[in-house]
Amino acid sequence: MSNIVAIVGRPNVGKSTFYNRLTETRKAIVDDSSGVTRDRHYGVAEWIGKNFTVIDTGGFVAHSEDVFEAAIREQVIIAIEEATVILFMVDVTTGVTNLDDDIAKLLRRSKKPVFVVVNKVDNNIRNNETSDFYSLGLGDIYAISSMTGSGTGELLDEVVTHFEDLPEEDNRLPKFAIIGRPNVGKSSMINALIGKERNIVTPIAGTTRDSIHIHYNQFGHEFMLIDTAGLRKKTKVKENIEFYSVMRTIKALEEADVIILMIDAVEGIESQDVNIFHLAEKNKKGVVILVNKWDLIEKDNKTTKEFEETIRQKLMPFDDVPIIFTSVTEKQRIFKAIEAAAYVYENKFKKIPTSKLNDVLLPIIEATPPPAVKGKYVKIKYITQISGASPMFAFFCNLPQYIKEPYKRFLENKLRDNFDFAGVPIQIFFRQK
Repeated sequence: MSNIVAIVGRPNVGKSTFYNRLTETRKAIVDDSSGVTRDRHYGVAEWIGKNFTVIDTGGFVAHSEDVFEAAIREQVIIAIEEATVILFMVDVTTGVTNLDDDIAKLLRRSKKPVFVVVNKVDNNIRNNETSDFYSLGLGDIYAISSMTGSGTGELLDEVVTHFEDLPEEDNRLPKFAIIGRPNVGKSSMINALIGKERNIVTPIAGTTRDSIHIHYNQFGHEFMLIDTAGLRKKTKVKENIEFYSVMRTIKALEEADVIILMIDAVEGIESQDVNIFHLAEKNKKGVVILVNKWDLIEKDNKTTKEFEETIRQKLMPFDDVPIIFTSVTEKQRIFKAIEAAAYVYENKFKKIPTSKLNDVLLPIIEATPPPAVKGKYVKIKYITQISGASPMFAFFCNLPQYIKEPYKRFLENKLRDNFDFAGVPIQIFFRQK
């Protein structure tokens, strides 16, 4: 694990803007309304050759009956526990507030290096107003502007002096993204896997707004796990914030190697689930289907098979995917889902020797050749696998333009039957010999 810098503070002081500047991304959603950032949001930053993890947290509220604000408060406390260094962000335009004092009391108990970062200091007049924050009793203060970046260098120069010397992490780890419609149990799945309340979970759909990366290293498996906001139909995306969440989810899908598509067993597979599946297929991602809330279904000895057949029928023609039936709340078969994702990841990068491809497939092609077109016969002479984002195969023949889609599907099925590419899309190309 790298050194961790946690950005904490009350709502709407500019934490996410500063996070985006440090990580040189636009991953954290920035909006004028408070409470936009709910979960801890992780990113990677670098300063004078030192890499570190940055955590953007939700706005801390000391006492509230609101379900989200109470959950955010717990998340901020966890971020403080995880951090190597804490950046306590305050707002020069409002001065010291009672809530700032409450957070300062919490930070003094943490025994961690704390830097008071006074944000929105855009001119000399405001710079003269920063001295009030010494009353927080946390030592030196650093005046910055998250928007322009002024003062950031002096702050980071001091921050990195508190880092521990740690070995570099391997950024080539497999990436598994958990994707699905809102409220199917994605964040609960993350929490069950790692045994911590890593993400905020409430019965309200849309709790997760950002996509969140977690380094998982347990039980012989090591990978990056990505929790994402629920994908709704475009007609249902009304909030600006939710629109950005959907964009983050699509970006997480593009970044991942394997998609764990969660389906609600009670509602069944819906058109939006199928759309997500085909989006993953289009992006050449491995896919595992995870049917959650299976404990809520009344079952007989045919229920599982019938449900699976319904799913595969709706996913046609690419229906060769692992389907796991689970209950996250009961922790039923959740680790089987991870094993399936690891298995699909291996399939995605599987290489078949050219000699084996030809030995197996050429006799099948000879027994069932492509149909003749206009009296002309297609002869496939040679097959090889070519490098790509997913398994890709080139079939060399005399008349590639005459091979139709049904025969292409036939060859794909034979590749799957003989070499096991479960969970990954296959691309087939026909080239002139």
